[in-house]
Amino acid sequence: MLLADCGFANHQLVSWLRTSQWHYCLRLPCDVTIHRARRHPIELKYLFPSKSEAVLYHHIGLWLDGECRTNLVLANVKGVKEPWAVITDEEPTLQTLWQYALRFRIEELFLDSKSGVFQLEESKIRHPQALERLYLVVALALLFATVHGMTVELKGLRTQVDPHWERGLSYLKIGLRWLKGILHKGRDLFEPIPLLSHNFLPCFASVKAKREYYNAIWFNRVSELKCKQI
Repeated sequence: MLLADCGFANHQLVSWLRTSQWHYCLRLPCDVTIHRARRHPIELKYLFPSKSEAVLYHHIGLWLDGECRTNLVLANVKGVKEPWAVITDEEPTLQTLWQYALRFRIEELFLDSKSGVFQLEESKIRHPQALERLYLVVALALLFATVHGMTVELKGLRTQVDPHWERGLSYLKIGLRWLKGILHKGRDLFEPIPLLSHNFLPCFASVKAKREYYNAIWFNRVSELKCKQI
């Protein structure tokens, strides 16, 4: 499934996705023209529901010509600055919002690549080829440390580097702490394992963070509208 922010949603991409084997959840900008949600074409920003409400649209048309047909989920989440408008080729449900929210995990990767771990911005490199080579080294380091963190978890050794009762650090940071211990504390260097297909132990730094994560998306009212197909 392709997950992308509103900067990537365009007629050409959605047309290609409709003929491919990819599913998608794409966020729309507020100025996109929507067909068949109302009697006449209307800009998306006029369709957003009130706070704590969501609307599920089936088979709406997009952009000026309205020829691109898809499903749309509108949500105005309490505590979030801007409403969400997510299109999908699958059945529009509240699960669509959870699927799209998985996209935000890439922000953690950006953070680790910059101020979180590797301080890429401090390199001051401006030459594209040199920056590309540097990021190749960083990507390999990210992969190696993440795999090592997963290995530490599977071997039941996590609490030696992560004191939380449940996992409170990313696999990357667990791996980096373990690798430092190899140099300074004589810990073992493990054989790499394949990346896990799913996160069997979610990471929360506190009980409060866990509660806020699972209570982030709640609605007082959910409406469903099926647009007429022609």
